[in-house]
Amino acid sequence: MEVGIVGKPNVGKSTFFRAATLAEAEVANYPFTTIKANVGVGYTRAPCPHTELGTPCSPRNSECAEGIRLVPMRMIDVAGLVPGASEGKGLGNQFLDDLRQASVLIHVVDASGTTDIEGKACDEHDPCEDVRFLEEEIVAWFANILKKSWTRFSRRVQFEHLKFEVVVAEQFTGLGVNEDHVRQALRLSGVDAEKPAQWSDDDIHTFCSALRAIAKPIIIAANKADNPKAAENLEVLKKTFPDTLVVPTCAEAELALRNAARGGVVDYVPGAEDFKINEDAKLNDKQRHGLELIRDRVIRPLKGTGIQKVLDTAVKDLLKLIVVYPVEDENKWADGKGNVLPDAYLVPQGITARQLAYRIHTDIGEKFVCAVDGRSKRRMGESHVLDDGAVISIMAKK
Repeated sequence: MEVGIVGKPNVGKSTFFRAATLAEAEVANYPFTTIKANVGVGYTRAPCPHTELGTPCSPRNSECAEGIRLVPMRMIDVAGLVPGASEGKGLGNQFLDDLRQASVLIHVVDASGTTDIEGKACDEHDPCEDVRFLEEEIVAWFANILKKSWTRFSRRVQFEHLKFEVVVAEQFTGLGVNEDHVRQALRLSGVDAEKPAQWSDDDIHTFCSALRAIAKPIIIAANKADNPKAAENLEVLKKTFPDTLVVPTCAEAELALRNAARGGVVDYVPGAEDFKINEDAKLNDKQRHGLELIRDRVIRPLKGTGIQKVLDTAVKDLLKLIVVYPVEDENKWADGKGNVLPDAYLVPQGITARQLAYRIHTDIGEKFVCAVDGRSKRRMGESHVLDDGAVISIMAKK
């Protein structure tokens, strides 16, 4: 799964990326700091079942911190976006190409309103404009893809009786758009899939807008939320976009805390609502004061920095993913080598036991016999729907 971090220049987008991944990315106070996409690994949180078992876990594809399993996901910080990107302005073509495989987009906006539409410093700016233009640029990108061969495409659908969703999914090959996305967009937009040859430009735009919402859902990270000007803008964002999730964030504070934790200065787990300064940390008065300011101006009012909340919300609420733990031994919750809860899988809500078996390995899916719930020890058939946090052992024919 890939998460795209998007937004205009100079809103703290690359700082957000570094704070979420601790990967190196250039951070500067001018447009187009990010020229080539930065790629790193972020995490979503889930309770680790080892706390129930009373035995330490042995993570292999993830990490565990104080009973919280940190499940990895690929993150990409793309070039800053300016109006007209779909027409090639700024770094538009590269920006859009970088978004092709993203399953969800985190739109970092400047909640303080101190950067204009192009990312230049200003006294006052409405961040709602940034949200509108980004959505419109992606919709225009989708519409341009359809319009390139619209006449031939629409007539094939209408007169050759081809399935609309199949042909559209083919048009968007490589963008992560599938037939189910198209079907959902048709229902949401209300356009007539039987007669696409009669669609107007408005119909195409309406359909592409719905397709964008389905295939590239967006969550707003209202960054610089510790700025005194941000509170009012946050309320306006939530009121203006009631169907879009808006999370206040402070990327600079998260990056400072994560670097401090890495250096042993503080005890801090991403997403926590507080941190502890280590007693033996050698801090001067200025450094100690800086950490206390983070606590007073960010952590307490926001109940955290918001960065991890954005990632968790994107995964759980937008993508509707859950975490499951496949094991070989349902009693010890271990693999064949005795590693306890070695793997954590991000999977769609509604996944069945057999579908999980296929994700583990094709042979296991094909030779599936049953699954065993690690908690209840009950056997489950192939169509059993798995719960979030399930510990599952798959039994297959040898």
